[in-house]
Formats: sequence, C-alpha cells, structure tokens
Amino acid sequence: MPDRNVLGGDLEECGTDPLTGFYRDGCCTSGDEDLGSHTICAVVTADFLEHQRSIGNNLITPMPAYRFPGLKPGDRWCVTARNWLRAYQDGAAAPVVLGSTNQRALEIVPLELLREHAVDVPPDLSGLKE
Repeated sequence: MPDRNVLGGDLEECGTDPLTGFYRDGCCTSGDEDLGSHTICAVVTADFLEHQRSIGNNLITPMPAYRFPGLKPGDRWCVTARNWLRAYQDGAAAPVVLGSTNQRALEIVPLELLREHAVDVPPDLSGLKE
C-alpha cells in the first residue's frame, strides 16, 4: 500500500533538488529500515539548520558517501520527526509541507504542531484571486 500523508491523501513529492527522502526517491516514504523516521517534509531555514547543527545533526556539510549534498535555507528535505519536534520545542521549527509529510510522523509529532508550521500551497490555484 502506498504511503499516505498526514492529511490522509497520497504522499506527495517533497523535493528532487536536492534529492531527498530516506530512500532518495524525492518523497518522505518510510519503512522498517527507516529507524529515524525521516517523515517530515520541511522547508529548512537558517535557524533550523543551526539548531540541528547544535544538537549534533549537521545538515549543512555535504556527505557524498550518503548521497547527501548539504542543505541551504529554502531547500525541502525529509527530516526526522524526533529532530523536528526537538526544534519545535526549542523554538526553531522549520515550515512543513503537509501533503508531503508521511502519516508515520504522527506517531511522534501531533498534527496540531505540524499545522502550526504548514506552508502548503493548494494544487488548484484558481481559487487564489487577488
């Protein structure tokens, strides 16, 4: 069965430039091998990246052996639910793309917290008029 997002729909792509996901498939898909729960599609900010560095999770420095390019503010990346929650608790949470965030994240992070930081854009933009 395909992974679902936190809104109950099909899991949408998180990002391909850089290519994200535990499985480097552009999505926050998760499985038994993903012990870290890389399930939250975040739009990383400078504050979030600095927070992650401060807790020992350097997301800035490239690590080619893991196909990790290093991130810069504005990149979309599948982050671990635990580290996102820790950033939230410390006041440094990154914005979240709900349609691209795996429902497995809800095992760790309540939907209300994710909604507080949602930056989703609806697929049909025709309703967004000036």
